[in-house]
Amino acid sequence: MKKAYLLLADGTLFEGTAVGYEGQCIGEVVFNTGMAGYQEVLTDPSYFGQIVTMTYPLVGNYGINFEDYESRKSWVSGFIMREMCDLPSNWRCKLSLDDYLKSQKVVGLAGIDTRRLTRILRNSGVMNGVIYTEGYQPDKQTIADMKAYVVKDAVKSVTCAENIVHPAEGEQNYRVALFDYGVKYNIERELCKRGCEVTIIPGDTAPETVIGGGYDGIMLSNGPGDPAENVQIVENLKTLRESGIPIFGICLGHQLMSLAIGAETCKLKYGHRGVNHPVKDLDEDRTYITSQNHGYAVVGETVDPAVARVRYVNLNDGTVEGVEHIGKPIFTVQYHPEVCPGPMDTSYLFDIFIENMEKTKGGAQ
Repeated sequence: MKKAYLLLADGTLFEGTAVGYEGQCIGEVVFNTGMAGYQEVLTDPSYFGQIVTMTYPLVGNYGINFEDYESRKSWVSGFIMREMCDLPSNWRCKLSLDDYLKSQKVVGLAGIDTRRLTRILRNSGVMNGVIYTEGYQPDKQTIADMKAYVVKDAVKSVTCAENIVHPAEGEQNYRVALFDYGVKYNIERELCKRGCEVTIIPGDTAPETVIGGGYDGIMLSNGPGDPAENVQIVENLKTLRESGIPIFGICLGHQLMSLAIGAETCKLKYGHRGVNHPVKDLDEDRTYITSQNHGYAVVGETVDPAVARVRYVNLNDGTVEGVEHIGKPIFTVQYHPEVCPGPMDTSYLFDIFIENMEKTKGGAQ
C-alpha cells in the first residue's frame, strides 16, 4: 500500500496509509465523534471544504449502501480515519468505503493516531491542512495555498440549480418550500411522510417567488460555510419573516434567520460534530441528546428579546441551540432533528412545524 500524509498549517505531519483516491487535497480539518454514520457524513453538504476526521477507530465496517445518502454526491475535501475496514459486512452493502472514496475522487488517509490529531484540533482550534498521497508531495505554493485557505461561496457551490418537487407520502395536506443551502435528504423525507409536498428550491430564490407560490410553510435547510457570507439570503429572509408563513430553520438556516433579526454569529474553536451533544429546552426543563454538525453559532447576547428568545442551549458550552420568534410562527434550531443514524429525540419539532402550518391554514396565528 502507498503511504499518505497529513500536513497541518502549524507544521505537524502525520504519516499513514493511502485510501480512496490518490492525489492531494486542501481543506479545513475537523473531527466528528459519531460511532456510526460515515456514509451520511461523506454526503452531507455541510462538510463542503472540510477534511473530516472520524474519531471512532474503525470506519467502513458496514460498507456503503444506496439508500442512506444525504445528497447526490460526497462533499468532503478529504477523509481521515484510524483504521479502514477492507471487508465490510452488512446485508445492504453495495460498495466498500475504499471503492466509494475512489468513485467520488476523495483523497483518504488511514493508519494515523486520530486521537492525537483530535487533541491538537481541540487545543489549538480547527486548522487548515493538506492530505497527499505518496508521489504527490505539495510544493511551496500548495503549502501557502493551504495556510491561506478559507471556505468561500459554500452555499452557491452546493445548492440545487432548479426546483425539485417531492410528493407527499399518502394524502397531501401541505405544500412546503425547502430552501436548499446544502440540504440533507432526511429533511425532505421527514416532511413528506407527514403529508407535505416538498419543493426544494435554490438557496438564493427571491422571497416574492415563495410568498406568491401558494406554500403553507417554509423550511430553511442546513448548509456549509460562514453564515455571514450570505448577505443577500439574509436580506431575503427579512422579507419572508414578515410574510406570515410558518418557518422552520435547521443549522445554517437557524443562523441565517438569526442574522435576519439582527443577531450576530461567531466561529467556534473546533465546532460541534457528532451525535451525542446535550441540548436543554429551557421552557420544559428537559435535556435532549442531539446530532450536530456546525462550526459557527449564534451569539445569544445579540438576540433582541423583543423580537425573539433563546429557547435551547448547549449544555457543554452554553451556546445557542434554538430560537423562537415572538408573535410569529417561526422557530429555528442549531441541531439536526432529522438525523439518521443518531438520536431521534427531537423529531417532534417537525410535528410542531406541521401544527403551525395547520393553524395558519385555519386562519389562526
